[in-house]
Amino acid sequence: METPPDNGQKVPLSIAGWITLVILAGFFFVSLWYAVKVWTAMSGVHMSGFGWTFLVMGIVVTIGLGAGLMALVFYSSRNNMDQ
Repeated sequence: METPPDNGQKVPLSIAGWITLVILAGFFFVSLWYAVKVWTAMSGVHMSGFGWTFLVMGIVVTIGLGAGLMALVFYSSRNNMDQ
């Protein structure tokens, strides 16, 4: 495994890095296509005010939980609690 140079130069991506980026971009576009397909297929479904409220609450709690867990990861990493 290569270590990055200490003089501030950027290391170019290897072939494996480019392949990984292409695969991840493919996953992103397939999931985006599927999300649009499902969203448009449910255009006739009506949701009440409670449904929208709980949908928004679920999104906010999920994003908050993800942000909180990432904050804990960075905190433990910077304070050497990982060992």
